[in-house]
Amino acid sequence: MVDDDALNRWFCREVLPLEAMLMRFIRRNWRIEADVIDLRQDIYERVLMGAQKELPHKPRQYVFTTARHHLINRAKRAQIVSFDLVADLESIVIDIDNDASQRQLEARDELRRAQAGIDNLPERCGEVVRLRKVQGFSTREVAEQLGVGKDTVEKQMTLGMRALADFMLGGSGKVVRTVRPKKAEEASQS
Repeated sequence: MVDDDALNRWFCREVLPLEAMLMRFIRRNWRIEADVIDLRQDIYERVLMGAQKELPHKPRQYVFTTARHHLINRAKRAQIVSFDLVADLESIVIDIDNDASQRQLEARDELRRAQAGIDNLPERCGEVVRLRKVQGFSTREVAEQLGVGKDTVEKQMTLGMRALADFMLGGSGKVVRTVRPKKAEEASQS
């Protein structure tokens, strides 16, 4: 058994410095912002109770394992439904959606068609669309990864999305580049 003074010193020295990381962990893994402070306090309480027997050799892993388990237990408890609510729900007539499987099949077909449309794009254009729309990268991240400028990424994205929309609507899905007159030709036309 660890005496209270040693436990408090250990907590202040090892656990409290982890608070910022712990708060980020809780926020990342819990949807309700109003619960975050209470969850932190519950985790601290569990950490202290567990460390009363023996101080953990790896405090960081101990704190985050305790936090993970506590969040899982809270989520499980939140899913428990009272019997009264279940009885009320059983009295409601539920209209079964017979078209769900049909909609699912149509959605899969559209996804396959979108993939075919992206595959139909020129290599760089297709890669830009994939990174931006499928992978969720920012314009800057795509530019860095491909070694091109942000303007190039934006231009390729515009061309790719237009071609993809055309393909999805039954067109050829070819990239159409608008040709601008050169400055010399513009000057001679003036």
